[in-house]
Amino acid sequence: MSLLAIFSLFFIFFFNLSLATNTIYNVQNFGAKSNGKIDSTKAFLSAWGSACGSTSASTIYVPRGNYLIRNIYFNGQTCKSNAITIRIDGTLLAPYDYNVIGNEGSWIKFEKVNGVSIYGGIFDGQGASLWACKNSNKNCPKGTTALAFYNSNNIVINGVTIQNSQMFHILVDGCHNAMIQGVKVLSPGNSPNTDGIHVQSSSGVSIMNSNIGTGDDCISIGPGNSNLWIEGIACGPGHGISIGSLGWESQEQGVQNVTVKMVTFTNTENGVRVKTWARPSNGFVRNVLFQHIVMTNVQNPIIIDQNYCPNHEICPNQGSGVKISDVTYEDIHGTSATEIAVKLDCSKTNPCSGITLEGVNLSYKNGRAEASCVNAGGRASGFEELSRCL
Repeated sequence: MSLLAIFSLFFIFFFNLSLATNTIYNVQNFGAKSNGKIDSTKAFLSAWGSACGSTSASTIYVPRGNYLIRNIYFNGQTCKSNAITIRIDGTLLAPYDYNVIGNEGSWIKFEKVNGVSIYGGIFDGQGASLWACKNSNKNCPKGTTALAFYNSNNIVINGVTIQNSQMFHILVDGCHNAMIQGVKVLSPGNSPNTDGIHVQSSSGVSIMNSNIGTGDDCISIGPGNSNLWIEGIACGPGHGISIGSLGWESQEQGVQNVTVKMVTFTNTENGVRVKTWARPSNGFVRNVLFQHIVMTNVQNPIIIDQNYCPNHEICPNQGSGVKISDVTYEDIHGTSATEIAVKLDCSKTNPCSGITLEGVNLSYKNGRAEASCVNAGGRASGFEELSRCL
């Protein structure tokens, strides 16, 4: 028998063995209906209960079709399995009436799970009517996050489309070792507070090869994050990729060891941004790299705003206590929609230090864009305006 034949036999044996040890739970067998009209929440919870109670690897399978889901909570604290795959070929629909789940915080929530992987599918938050309510300044619910993971480890979100969320599309909070890859976030530019992916109090999170269009930050990085890797992102519409806002609390965890590379921003409000409130805080931002980035018609391609105050309402007007240091901008080029493409507005009481700009080449109306720096220290090469203000 040839070596190739022996290898093939071994492959077939181990493949079949893996299938034998992976139990599949089809949500339709638990009563889920694929017509998008009958509430399937209980069926999904029952499938989760069976997978969670299994001592071996298991898969929850969602066939093609539309599944109406109210707010749903997957608790992993008592799970016996640390390898649950959720494979979705269909579409999950939130209730059209935003009042049904609008005050629940999260539409689909996972908490204290380990080893959960979600592959494929469409999550449709049907948030348009709530956005309209908010944009008309009526008394509306706050809205829910479409897909949230809290205090969880070893998470995978792959090939998922999340659209029209009432608020944030994906939230990762208090998690360790999460991979978000091949995700599409689809909401219009006028949808309020619809951050694409928000990460806070987490470590070891990677966001890769994803397309994000929304009405707020494509990716927002909150307090308490470390060792984040963001690569291969197309952002637009939206408010860019932001660290912050930080420094609202006087006692707040910092952000460190963040890499953002191979990103394109198209018609966004900001490109790469760090934003902090102008008030005392022990927070910090350090060891950040923004690299290999293309800007197309971006209003604020590079911005540090330590006097952040949206809508200029109830502004603290103090000095930000958040210390920003060792931030590198490398190989960033393209077009700015405003004359000042680089704005470093650092704290008057805690100036930025170790800011490095190399290979930054941004134009405005066929000419070189301008730069503005306040309370910023560091070095710049290849951008004369920056060399003068750093």
